[in-house]
Amino acid sequence: MIDDIETLVRCESPSHDHDAVARSAEAVAGIGRRLLGIEPERLVTDGCTHLRWRFGDGPPRVLLLGHHDTVWPLGSLRTHPFEVRDGVLRGPGCFDMKAGVVMALHAAAALPDRDGLSILVTGDEEIGSPLSRTLIEDEAKTCDAVFVLEASADGGALKTRRKGVSLYRIEVEGRAAHAGLEPEKGVNAGIEVAHQILAVAALADPARGTTVVPTALSAGTTTNTVPAAASVAVDVRAWDAAEQHRVDAAVRSLTPVLANARIRIAGGINRPPLEAKASSDLFALANELAAGTLTEAAVGGASDGNITAGLGIPTLDGLGAVGGGAHADDEHVLVAELASRTELLEKLTETVLTHRSSSAPTNARGESGAGQR
Repeated sequence: MIDDIETLVRCESPSHDHDAVARSAEAVAGIGRRLLGIEPERLVTDGCTHLRWRFGDGPPRVLLLGHHDTVWPLGSLRTHPFEVRDGVLRGPGCFDMKAGVVMALHAAAALPDRDGLSILVTGDEEIGSPLSRTLIEDEAKTCDAVFVLEASADGGALKTRRKGVSLYRIEVEGRAAHAGLEPEKGVNAGIEVAHQILAVAALADPARGTTVVPTALSAGTTTNTVPAAASVAVDVRAWDAAEQHRVDAAVRSLTPVLANARIRIAGGINRPPLEAKASSDLFALANELAAGTLTEAAVGGASDGNITAGLGIPTLDGLGAVGGGAHADDEHVLVAELASRTELLEKLTETVLTHRSSSAPTNARGESGAGQR
């Protein structure tokens, strides 16, 4: 497994570089071919390469879901080289989540029967899965369970709740004028966007854990010109769908404060929340298989597990590597945990796959997966 992780880490794959992602997909395909004995489907959407393995003649019942793109730019290996020292594996993207991809392939290889299994490894998760979302939804819709190989939370905890994410851009149109000669003839887009920043920030609800954070901001062109345009990006996180939709409606109802200013709202809900009801039964099963040693966590970050949970499919996240430092200089994986976590994933997958007919697990929509085959 360490050798396979090294292969993937050394094949850098920043999300926006489709050529790099394609090379990474071939590296993943090679490992999968060796372990599983078959080639994956190469699914290319708008230049981005994703991989899928399907086993059996019917629709999938268990989906192992991961991604092979990373946030690290090409050349990161020069400053963050791959290494294994004192039981700690390091390298760009090792924790998030190339180790998880390797774990999925090794767990699948250990299954006595893969009938009903699907493995989907996407290439654009780190930028919000704009090109793989439909693939994920289509692959998950018949499943009794989705196991997401994102890295664990602190201490190896599985991720049983994730906040939903909404992303907006508020664009303001004003009117330029000379800032010294006749500023009164302008409509200051910078002042207008400041009003909008205060308005959206006020939509946060700390008591419910809802955050609304203005982030990237721009306004104006020169120091002596009334800004004719301005914009601000807004990041929204919420634990439940009702809060996510409350904020969405409020953002879309924003109106200008300054006379003759105009605003335009772009973006919207990106990923729904992964709520506890989607993960509770699968966590209980995993904890039983692990002899009660597992812990769970709620986290603010989102993953593709949010997408499958939003469809009503039972989803358990954070089954990947134990370690830390995702997206950071100290990104690392604890080698001692790799084998046991992979064995747990294999047992989980086998348990769900071996349920048939009336004993099939019931998904979050109250439907029997076996009845859908």
